[in-house]
Amino acid sequence: MWKRIYALVIKELLASFLDRQTRLVVLVSPPILLLIYSFALTQEVQNVSMVVLNQDKGLVSRELISRFEGSPTFSEVKHVFSHSEIVRAIEEEGALAAVHIQSDFSRRLSKGEPAKLQLILDGRRSNAAQILGGYVSEIVGEFNLESGSNAIVASPTPKGSVIARTYFNPNFDTIWSAVPGLFAGLVATVGFMVSSLSIARERELGTFEQLLVSPLTPLEILVGKTLPALLIAMISGAAMLFLGVLVLNVPLEGSIALLFFAMLVYLIAIIGIGLFISSLARTQQQAIIGLFMYMVPAILLSGYATPIENMPDWLQNLTQTNPITHFIVICRGIFLKEVPGLVIWHHLWPMLLISLVSLSAAAWLFKKKTA
Repeated sequence: MWKRIYALVIKELLASFLDRQTRLVVLVSPPILLLIYSFALTQEVQNVSMVVLNQDKGLVSRELISRFEGSPTFSEVKHVFSHSEIVRAIEEEGALAAVHIQSDFSRRLSKGEPAKLQLILDGRRSNAAQILGGYVSEIVGEFNLESGSNAIVASPTPKGSVIARTYFNPNFDTIWSAVPGLFAGLVATVGFMVSSLSIARERELGTFEQLLVSPLTPLEILVGKTLPALLIAMISGAAMLFLGVLVLNVPLEGSIALLFFAMLVYLIAIIGIGLFISSLARTQQQAIIGLFMYMVPAILLSGYATPIENMPDWLQNLTQTNPITHFIVICRGIFLKEVPGLVIWHHLWPMLLISLVSLSAAAWLFKKKTA
């Protein structure tokens, strides 16, 4: 039995490594994409254009505007002279934010009274606008502390000061936040691609019938398809891991052995789903369509882009059946902090259950298709 499986595994590995497109998509692309996406998928807001309508003309307002002009967040601060110009700049996407300083701004501050300034943001880019609003509030807050003023954005804040401390990413390095989630997503992509195309490629090339008439049983064929995909995905994952740690300087605070074990369980679940999709498809094109029909919602519901806590309750329950959800939590815990093993286990056993269900479903469908 094991000799027959070994022969099939060698055959699958040779077929994957000798095919130039497979080498490119599976082995070369993921590390390159990790490098590109780490810098591209950032939540920082930089090089933003702002317009300012200053009806005050006082020294204090000019000093505040100079803070915006000197901030690295804003690439350009344009001065306008009417509300219609603000509306036009926002509507034509010439600026993401606009600040309106009223004519009594300096006078109220000189009397020790709170003075409001209006901040207008482009809601079409809601995430960037929200982050930019925080930057503006921070600049105004520093201006108040240094000048003893009481300028406020939107509404007055209670007196006092806030001292913030950030755990696990003290410098707010966005690459540290991006790489663990990207690592989980790209490892899943490799596992899906290799496994979902495996059986479909055999059917399309006409070699699937040769496997069926060989001494291999359907279960042995399934195992022989699983092991090469698992090995290739583990090699690709190891390459991305060392690239993230050694090149991108993302810390790895937890156990690397625990991370590899979790990745092994994770990939078994992913490959089980991929083989199930491959068993349904008759051509590689159908397999790719089925793969993306599953992958897109799986990644969107994994908690990578948006917090799971923001989703409706029924959708939060649905995300627990997604292996990417659990592995992202494990990756963030092992990369950025030495998370306890008990926390890892809380996300590991659901992936074990998903692996059992997905491989069982793939084996059942494969036997049904070959019966």
